[in-house]
Amino acid sequence: STCGSSWYVSIKCLLFIFKLQYVMFTGTSGGGKSTIIQLLERFYDVTSGQILLDGIDIRQLNLHWIRSQFGLVSQEPILFDLTIAENIAYGLENVPMEDIINAANTANIHHFIEKLPQGYETKVGIKGSFLSGGEKQRIAIARVLLRRPKVLLLDEATSAMDSYNEQIVQEALEKAQTEDPSRTSLIIAHRLSTIRSCDLICVLDRGSIAQSGTHTELVQQRGVYYKMLRQNDLQ
Repeated sequence: STCGSSWYVSIKCLLFIFKLQYVMFTGTSGGGKSTIIQLLERFYDVTSGQILLDGIDIRQLNLHWIRSQFGLVSQEPILFDLTIAENIAYGLENVPMEDIINAANTANIHHFIEKLPQGYETKVGIKGSFLSGGEKQRIAIARVLLRRPKVLLLDEATSAMDSYNEQIVQEALEKAQTEDPSRTSLIIAHRLSTIRSCDLICVLDRGSIAQSGTHTELVQQRGVYYKMLRQNDLQ
């Protein structure tokens, strides 16, 4: 895909992402990482250049269809004052309970739900106030997985978590990738534990891809990525 610029941020890159890949974007603060996901979801369009999906400019594709192909998990999951089952199936109709449970299993949240007195009928409270950050995130992941997206977008999904919850959520994301090997995952993260497992790491700096490669390759190049490691910008 090739990325152009919007009215308030400039992204310059030439990058080809293939099906089945587990791709990570990292880099300096303000380097344009989250902007890439916003452009893919068409929250706004490029004003120059192109973003291509299977060789087609995404501006030529139906907006609803594009967003149905992507499953976005952000740092702040959105939950509603409904039951857990209703939150997982939110926006869908006539979803079999078996499918909801399967999605929760993959998201590493099923066993937690089972232990609740009302199970999947438990109300989560306004904005999920009755749940911890890790529990809310895993319910949000289950909601995304229930839709079986072709591309999983993870925008700093574990950045606000402690190491215990991060590990549980990370395991859920890896299970999601294994469950559907045809799925492509694009991750924005700073945590080294997330970065190491990726097929491709893209390092953004000032709106451009400064480096790309595996963790080992980027360390050996001793460029921006190596400097971030040395400065503890990657935890």
